[in-house]
Amino acid sequence: MFKYEPTSQFSFARNAVRREKQCMKSRHLPCELATARMNSAELRANFLIDDLFAADELTLYYIDCERAIVGSACPKTKSIALDAPAELRADFFCERRELGVMNIGGRGKVIVDGVEYFLERCEFLYVGRGSKKIVFENTSEGSTYPEFYLLSYPAHKEYPTAKSAVKDANVLRLGEHKLANKRTINQAICEARIPSAQLVMGYTRLDEGSVWNTMPAHTHERRSEVYLYFDIDESQCVFHLMGRPDETRHLIMRNKQVALSPAWSIHSGCGTKAYAFCWGMGGENQRFDDMDEAKTKDLM
Repeated sequence: MFKYEPTSQFSFARNAVRREKQCMKSRHLPCELATARMNSAELRANFLIDDLFAADELTLYYIDCERAIVGSACPKTKSIALDAPAELRADFFCERRELGVMNIGGRGKVIVDGVEYFLERCEFLYVGRGSKKIVFENTSEGSTYPEFYLLSYPAHKEYPTAKSAVKDANVLRLGEHKLANKRTINQAICEARIPSAQLVMGYTRLDEGSVWNTMPAHTHERRSEVYLYFDIDESQCVFHLMGRPDETRHLIMRNKQVALSPAWSIHSGCGTKAYAFCWGMGGENQRFDDMDEAKTKDLM
């Protein structure tokens, strides 16, 4: 019979040990059976990242689900180079990977093999497999600085590095005010705009007065997803729903925190005020509408 307690305690401690010993932090996500029996602290230790976006630091997490890497680079007073962590056993970061970059801070610059890409707030850069030298720099004035959010997956094919400005996004308007889920979806790295091997990335912003995202909830067994919540007021929060549709759990999310969502888990949320979130996916396909709906009346 499955005995949960040692697994839960080991998983919690294991993540803590890896945070201390590795230059790239690590998360091995538990299965749905173990997740259903976790308390709040255990859920947060396994599925939430809350230490990104430190000034003048590069922070990286390796996630065993889809072999994703989630991180941030925040050059305030110095340049930051994205070198290959020892765990990748690679000569350079994008030797076998592709990378998505979103800026949620002040104006900044990403230099890829000598080519400069300037990113304003809420702009994206796709960096293709084979790109050897990646450097992040601050080009803001005053006390502001860029906060680059990073999401990377293995890539089987090379695609050209490309920028997605705010005006370049594929924009979708979804939801209704009466359901409190009126929102704008900005697709940046996707089949309709910037081709990639498997990475899909963009962001959603809720209208004022709307608080629900991604409802009805759904799963997509062919890919996993990572959520970065941002533009959440300090006094507010988002209740991020996760777990199997018939065994849901939640995470309390604050500003600039990340929720990891494996393929078997729903990913939805309700905030105490309007907010935004960057979504990124990797897996078997890139179809935005490839999902298995979990009807609201069936959630438990």
